[in-house]
Amino acid sequence: MSQAATLPRATVRGSHRHGTGFWLIAFAFLTAMAFSTVPTPLYPLYMARDGFSTFMVTVVFAAYAVGVVISLILAGHVSDWVGRRRVLVPALLLELLAAGLFIVSTDLTVLLIARVITGLGVGMITATATAHLAELHAAHRPGAPAQRFEMVSTAANIGGLGFGPLIAGFLAQWVNAPLRTPYLVFALLLLLAVAAVLIAPETVKRPEVRPAYRPQRVSADHGDPAGYIAAAAAAFVAFAVFGLFTSVAPGFVAGTLNQPSRALAGVIVFVVFGAAAVAQIVTARLSARAKLTAGLLFEVAGLVVTVIGTHAESLVAFVLGGVLAGIGAGVLFKAAIGAVVAMAAPARRGEALAGLFLIGYFGLIIPVLGMGLGVRSFDTATVLTWFAAALTVMLATVALRLVPSNRG
Repeated sequence: MSQAATLPRATVRGSHRHGTGFWLIAFAFLTAMAFSTVPTPLYPLYMARDGFSTFMVTVVFAAYAVGVVISLILAGHVSDWVGRRRVLVPALLLELLAAGLFIVSTDLTVLLIARVITGLGVGMITATATAHLAELHAAHRPGAPAQRFEMVSTAANIGGLGFGPLIAGFLAQWVNAPLRTPYLVFALLLLLAVAAVLIAPETVKRPEVRPAYRPQRVSADHGDPAGYIAAAAAAFVAFAVFGLFTSVAPGFVAGTLNQPSRALAGVIVFVVFGAAAVAQIVTARLSARAKLTAGLLFEVAGLVVTVIGTHAESLVAFVLGGVLAGIGAGVLFKAAIGAVVAMAAPARRGEALAGLFLIGYFGLIIPVLGMGLGVRSFDTATVLTWFAAALTVMLATVALRLVPSNRG
């Protein structure tokens, strides 16, 4: 048979490999992101067992975000020349190490170290897995629209953050050793994720001469500095809302609302992140202006209803506020990414997006630690009101700067 006759069959085989690899990387991405939020419904148990205060819970939570920020700066970009799998496998092994630490000890120092290690792994995974999925999709379906990639990457990233607390909450509610069993289950899943990455095809051809290493550059100088800062503020607010529902909220539900169910805590976080993921998918065809407007309106509405639920000690209102805020945060963050992509020069787009993610993750650190300090002197309802007021001011700034400039 001639070479011309064999080429189509080889191309099809390659296409199938990349198609299978796409779903293997999606599974690994989902597992990694889910593991990062496993402790969320367990925080009240740590508080009861070892006497943690709400402030210490926020410190443990912020340790994760610190790890992500460090990793994004130092290693989030190196897969462009060393290869996707060479970054994903070590990152997943870091998460596996963190799972082992969670299993062997509930000591505060160990928890802090485990959360930092988790953050280091996630910082390496987020951009790398997203790029890997995009490349596998393009290799499997050349010339096809990117909608499948966008939906799957969103579901794996944001959806994974919701699945972690859901699974951990149900396991902690109905199995023995609630502070260890969820980590054992995820340790097994992480091992499967490592195997999935090793099976998936590599999509980066390593250069003959490796570029000189440098940390990821971050700059606001991307055509419209004021617009970039406004987009970064939107990312900051979106991540701050996610931080609220993955740190302080479970303790508030268990304590003030007298709902100690770990399964319920997991469900609440799941619906917040699930709403964000679904909203990102549903609004994919909206214009940039419509996304920004919808995100801002839902975010403000969600914050208001959450505050009302907190003051009224109403679980229904609190959860409804979380769903609305989750929708707003998901759409707003996607709109912020779109705004930055539009304003940044192609050669500096990675740098611009890296800066956006970094500022977003600072939204997981500063407001959450501020709330943790606040609840040491004031009740949760008062502190949450201040939190919502500060974020609303930032949202107003975003609205004034970004919405009028997005006509498309």
